[in-house]
Amino acid sequence: MPSISPFAGKPVDPDRLVNIDALLDAYYTRKPDPAIATQRVAFGTSGHRGSALTTSFNENHILAISQAIADYRKGTGITGPLFIGIDTHALSRPALKSALEVFAANGVEVRIDAQDGYTPTPVISHAILTYNRDRSSDLADGVVITPSHNPPEDGGYKYNPPHGGPADTDITKVVENAANDYMAKNMEGVKRVGLEEALKVPTTKRHDYITPYVDDLAAVVDMDVIRESGVSIGIDPLGGAAVDYWQPIIDKYGINATIVSKEVDPTFRFMTADWDGKIRMDCSSPYAMARLVGMKDKFDIAFANDTDADRHGIVSGKYGLMNPNHYLAVAIEYLFKNRENWNAHAGVGKTVVSSGMIDRVANEIGRKLVEVPVGFKWFVDGLYHGTLGFGGEESAGASFLRRAGTVWSTDKDGIILGLLAAEMTARTKRTPGAAYEDMTKRLGTPYYARIDAPATPEEKAILKNLSPEQIGMTELAGEPIITTLTNAPGNGAAIGGLKVSAKDGWFAARPSGTENVYKIYAESFKSEAHLKAIQTEAQNAISALFAQVAEKKAG
Repeated sequence: MPSISPFAGKPVDPDRLVNIDALLDAYYTRKPDPAIATQRVAFGTSGHRGSALTTSFNENHILAISQAIADYRKGTGITGPLFIGIDTHALSRPALKSALEVFAANGVEVRIDAQDGYTPTPVISHAILTYNRDRSSDLADGVVITPSHNPPEDGGYKYNPPHGGPADTDITKVVENAANDYMAKNMEGVKRVGLEEALKVPTTKRHDYITPYVDDLAAVVDMDVIRESGVSIGIDPLGGAAVDYWQPIIDKYGINATIVSKEVDPTFRFMTADWDGKIRMDCSSPYAMARLVGMKDKFDIAFANDTDADRHGIVSGKYGLMNPNHYLAVAIEYLFKNRENWNAHAGVGKTVVSSGMIDRVANEIGRKLVEVPVGFKWFVDGLYHGTLGFGGEESAGASFLRRAGTVWSTDKDGIILGLLAAEMTARTKRTPGAAYEDMTKRLGTPYYARIDAPATPEEKAILKNLSPEQIGMTELAGEPIITTLTNAPGNGAAIGGLKVSAKDGWFAARPSGTENVYKIYAESFKSEAHLKAIQTEAQNAISALFAQVAEKKAG
């Protein structure tokens, strides 16, 4: 189990804050070498991420990625506007400038915020889908420059094609390879103009992101019932991209909400440290959320978003900060009972590492469960076509359909998940925390945890590519194993690891994409002791597998 830092949940000492001047200097002066693996462009489940201080997110990365995206658009005939937004990380604005210089030189029509402000990830998704509605040509796409909830020294760059959601690997591999080729050729072939010219060319246009998104919210959340109930709401943007969205939402809909902090600071000095002592704007962490959790008795419901507002953290009165799995379960139950215009066949989307409580809820409400690998991209098609009413991840990212049953966003939207908690409280007269407590009385109490265990790159490769037969388990913590999966049952796609399930518990194991560890997700519907037994047996089985493979190689 990871050890909790003595700094966790406490304000960070000023001496430990990132030096913003040094960070920005490194962005422009350090030149990445694509021959070094850690300095290459690498798109994970949420785009390319890194830090200028480790030469993994620098000007050449952004210039090369932007040129690769311009090439991809040209090659696939995407000719509509590219909606582009940034969050409040220190590296986001310089990265925006670099990207604009390339897009302008390539004649790409870009839409930047009218007030040079910040734009949440779900707002970009909403803007793409709104523009593309009823169009079959000249389609729009988008870029969000954000490392999500990562520490202040990090930067990130995400691409959303015309379907509005995260790009799949068939796109990101093309962009990734092209960007690394440009860097390997000392940026030869990268088109670029100066920033002043980039801002003046007719293809660079200002766009009001706030008004269309705010005006449309009543189509996805019942803002009337929130207003009429007078339910008191506390909102903490955690210094992120949603900071300028909440007051217009409050003003337009007349809801009884208080923004507990509007502070924006690239060092994020107002945050309390996460479990490992680092600053991380993780709205699902009780340590990072200590400020808002401390206000739990001041509001009927309170919530926060991470830095690009694609994740949610729900503080439910006396129940405190809800576990993301718990909130997903009650949100699913509520939505499918209170959205009468949704398709009667619309299913429930979850990832293989999300709680089995969601399975039980889907069964109880008579909806098809669609279980997919980790990554929100797997929900895009279902949300886009309305065959999924809801898609959610255990890491506190989710989205759902409009009240009419059509697509709202195909990327995670932490804003509507927060407002949904207020709608639930207003309509049912009980908080999501109370709803979950009632749910456990009917469906059982799950005990869920994730742990990390060490693994070499070779061992991670074994885990990623193994077959169900290789694990060789017949029982899990005293129960017969029902399924051993290396492909997700909802769509047949590879998990990149495995999931083993018995009647009252399961575990899933996946290699980390960035560290020499593998992750074990486990859950029991019996007890903490049963959970620990599952974790121990899972770790022992995987260690035995690694040893067996090593023995064969040595022999």
